[in-house]
Amino acid sequence: MTHFVQAGELRIAFDREGDGAPLVLMHGAEASRQMFASLVPHLSKHFTVIACDQRDCGETEGPERASTLADLANDAQLLIKALGFRRAHVFGSSFGGRVAQALALLHPRSVDHLVLGSTWPLPRPYEELCPDARRLAELRRDLPGTAEELATWFFPEAFLKQRPELRRVFANARPESARSARRAATVQTTLERGVADIVAPTLVLAGELDRVVPPSVTLAMAGRIRGADAVLLPAVGHVTAMQAPEVLAHHIVRFLHPEGAKA
Repeated sequence: MTHFVQAGELRIAFDREGDGAPLVLMHGAEASRQMFASLVPHLSKHFTVIACDQRDCGETEGPERASTLADLANDAQLLIKALGFRRAHVFGSSFGGRVAQALALLHPRSVDHLVLGSTWPLPRPYEELCPDARRLAELRRDLPGTAEELATWFFPEAFLKQRPELRRVFANARPESARSARRAATVQTTLERGVADIVAPTLVLAGELDRVVPPSVTLAMAGRIRGADAVLLPAVGHVTAMQAPEVLAHHIVRFLHPEGAKA
């Protein structure tokens, strides 16, 4: 069931399930909290799982103006506080990983443990780190005609054979709107501070077959965050939460040690 909470200037839509230490899930650039539908049942056995929609995404309502990555980090901090928690574990996937990094940098006392999946490091831009960024932008621009090809960037071919309906997952992309334009502009923003300044205990996860963010880009982040752990997920693509939710949940639970975190 959808819940809403007022956090600053936003009316944030979120789902809450389970009991235990709070764990906030941050979705990717073109997604909503619905991308975690298959993951939440595995995590809610151990945590109070909070999956929320970011600005200009899903059911979250806010001012119709451009926002920044810092705004999204501030929103997340206000959400944690509004729900009555002093701090929370945070998992961010893809661009949600950028939001999670920003939250850990701007509000370090709000983040307990940090899990970053299929993402790229602050402050560097996506286009600088990912050699196929231009082709990916072209595929997004030419939707819905490119939906089936674009799906192969987010999901491995073997998985698409099992879930053929996902080949058209991008076919329902809405035509250009003021909301989608704002979101695209937000995704391009960054911070001055970088991933090396993160102090939260961190786990970095990358899919072996990720075409959107090369696994080498994601895994290299672990070498820049003091004490960070890194895991390469075999035969997994970009959207780990949808392709391998059980595997992803296993690594998150293992890292967060929920029994100790509940104390």
